[in-house]
Amino acid sequence: MAFLKASDTISGQEGRAYATINGQVEEMFYVKTLEATVEKQKAEVKTLGRRGVQHKATGWSGSGSMTIFYMTTRFRQMMLDYMKTGVDQYFDIEVTNEDPTSSIGKQTVTLKGVNLDSVIMASLDTESDALEEEVSFTFEDVEIGNAFNAPA
Repeated sequence: MAFLKASDTISGQEGRAYATINGQVEEMFYVKTLEATVEKQKAEVKTLGRRGVQHKATGWSGSGSMTIFYMTTRFRQMMLDYMKTGVDQYFDIEVTNEDPTSSIGKQTVTLKGVNLDSVIMASLDTESDALEEEVSFTFEDVEIGNAFNAPA
């Protein structure tokens, strides 16, 4: 009987993220958590001879959020540029999960056309050991560059 080895699970700390903004690649070492979700959009379909409602996928929407340490001005500047000029910026985020103790290898996912929803422009907190901020975003496409292997 097969079972999952604990060593094949992926440590959340064993990852990297890079943002490509205006052609410049920046390591996002300040990311604490990042999660991106694709949600299907569905239409309800009623048909003759069936009392129940069926569902048909009609599209999708990508959104996400990240908690970052409050130590980069990059996203605040992007939001300020939008506020002042009306020109919005889209960029890519590449996320790699690679735990050297796991036999499943690495997975690389690129979120394409990332666009910020909200950014904290200023923050103070006398109770915090390290300031953090939540950044929500949407994205337009996804690419999987590397896929995990099956566990050994």
